[in-house]
Amino acid sequence: MNASRSPVRQSSVRAHNLALVLQTVANSADRPSRAAISASTGLTRATVSALVDDLIAGHLLTELDPAPRTGAGRPAAGLALTPDGPGGLGLEINVDYLAACVVDLTGAVRHRFVTRADQRLLPPAAALAELGALAAQAQAAAGADGIELAGAALAVPGLVAADGLVRVAPNLGWSDVDVPALLNLGLPLTVDNEANLAALGELRTDGGPPTFLYVSGEIGIGAGIVLDGELYRGGRGWSGEIGHVTVYPDGRPCRCGANGCLEQYAGQEAVAADPDLAAAALGIALSAVVNLLDLGVIVLGGGYAPEFDRLRDGIDAELSRRVLTAGLAPVTLRAATLGADAAMRGAADVVISGVRDDPASWLARPQAV
Repeated sequence: MNASRSPVRQSSVRAHNLALVLQTVANSADRPSRAAISASTGLTRATVSALVDDLIAGHLLTELDPAPRTGAGRPAAGLALTPDGPGGLGLEINVDYLAACVVDLTGAVRHRFVTRADQRLLPPAAALAELGALAAQAQAAAGADGIELAGAALAVPGLVAADGLVRVAPNLGWSDVDVPALLNLGLPLTVDNEANLAALGELRTDGGPPTFLYVSGEIGIGAGIVLDGELYRGGRGWSGEIGHVTVYPDGRPCRCGANGCLEQYAGQEAVAADPDLAAAALGIALSAVVNLLDLGVIVLGGGYAPEFDRLRDGIDAELSRRVLTAGLAPVTLRAATLGADAAMRGAADVVISGVRDDPASWLARPQAV
């Protein structure tokens, strides 16, 4: 007996094809013409032309004047993502700063705001109110540029449930904080772990490896695990808490209640006090991760990015000594391409990727009168 199949709705086909055309332009090394898109996707020229017209009308694509042609035939106009269409609002709250950025559909950062202040001194509602004020500045700047924000995403240094509830962020002193209820931006809001968002931002940067470990070093330490181009979240969505991997079992007490956690030896404050000890502790913890998961690339981001040259040799020494396969396939260690802004950049990119992956929903949104 054959399994029943639901008919494919015409709207579903159109949504798929809109995404296909938009992604083709977004991933192209040049500015493809309508004819080139038709050839690469297998869609008819008439279909591509209609879809492109819709994407241009929705401020997702722009058609550029063709370059002068020296040969026979009329030159074709090229297509590119428009920088003046939808944008993403990336936000980050960390122990000692708040950050916001606006990224347009092309991935360019249009505005960046950072406020440095110790968030441990504030209750969650007050800290999020401060972040909301910073977000309002970014929203105003985006509006002045003619960018309509498609949504916002917030990076938090803690364990985040699927509904945006921050279950625990020990370095902020947060427990069961309902962020979406406290941070009303008038936009769809995604809340995720800061290292996860930073890893996604690094993944989507040109030339990013498909499998790597991203390690974010601030006051606390988090990690994002990317396997074959996909973020690995773990069975409950809480993977990557490398800052609470034990490096010295009888060592310093940690805010989490344990002793000898990595972040007590390699957090931002510890790096400033003793970079050699921090590098050794990082090397010990990273060696365990590599031995367990067989990862060939480690990316150091957040506060580690500007300290990379000071930390590299000490980490490499521990990796060479402790990774079982170091003699067969040395681990590549590098600084994050996006530097210390990776988390908020990755947050904004989550919003932009949503538009690129589902342009039909963007085109169908209610229009402001």
